[in-house]
Amino acid sequence: MSDRRLTGMLALGLVVAMMAAAAIGPFALSPGRILAVLSGDRSDAQAVTVLWNIRLPRVMAAAMVGAALAAAGAAYQTTFRNPLVSPDILGVSAGAGFGAVLGLLLGLPVMAIQLLGFAMGLATVGLVLGLTLALRGTGQVLVMVLCGIAIGALAGAGISLVKLLADPEQQLPAITFWLMGSLAGVKRPDLAAALPALLIGAAPLLALRWRIGLLAMGDDEARAMGIDATRLRLLVIACATLMTAAAVALAGVIGWIGLMVPHMARLLTGPRFDRLLPAAILIGAGFMVLVDTAARSIATLEVPLGILTAVLGAPVFVWLLARGARPWSE
Repeated sequence: MSDRRLTGMLALGLVVAMMAAAAIGPFALSPGRILAVLSGDRSDAQAVTVLWNIRLPRVMAAAMVGAALAAAGAAYQTTFRNPLVSPDILGVSAGAGFGAVLGLLLGLPVMAIQLLGFAMGLATVGLVLGLTLALRGTGQVLVMVLCGIAIGALAGAGISLVKLLADPEQQLPAITFWLMGSLAGVKRPDLAAALPALLIGAAPLLALRWRIGLLAMGDDEARAMGIDATRLRLLVIACATLMTAAAVALAGVIGWIGLMVPHMARLLTGPRFDRLLPAAILIGAGFMVLVDTAARSIATLEVPLGILTAVLGAPVFVWLLARGARPWSE
């Protein structure tokens, strides 16, 4: 299947998923009514309010988060030449989560909580990169991963400390629910705050996706083709981390998307990163929209997104482990 045809089909599937998500809810909206409101019809005030203030911001946020985590996962897996790598490999998810729960503990407004989570996520990866350069290990990638695990563990300890200090009646439930992932409180200003970071992170990955794909061949082969492997790898890590931090600040800690979706896309496109990345972005966006729709529809109480993604992701992870003995090139 040609790249354009595959991209068109995935884009159409994403649009269908977003339309279905906008229609489903306590106040049902037919596709015709949704199209009418989007076209400027204001005769049904209740439909306008529900669609523009509640449904569309949440659907757009789900698509943005899914696309960001999937793109970051695909970039990390190619850069580290490891199919089991996910966006939190450098501790960015734990760092952003620590910043956000700290904001909840301090009683900051929603925008400040997101900004603090975003800043802590970037600070975490900066610390990891700084330690990696300071240690100057012979296996730089391995040292970077181990530093990420260590810093992520420290951030996790910080989250546990915040939960211990939080008010058990008011703050602790909010912190616990946020850590499990949710888009329940997303508003249009939240999208406006997260969108620039997501675009800034995605643009270099899309523009340089052919060069990034050369990293999967190894540093020597990439240098032989005129690619500065070290500089390009740092750029990929920075962009993927920026997207992950923005997604965590918007929706909380949501695991497995960055691990599952790139492999789902790879089944359709093969291992070439220039074909893989656009497919992963579209599949991740659509998948997250469907998961979020299920989270608010399958039960009376909303199910945290992290629970659903873990239920879906654990079997995929076992399957990946079963295939782990195969070479990366297969």
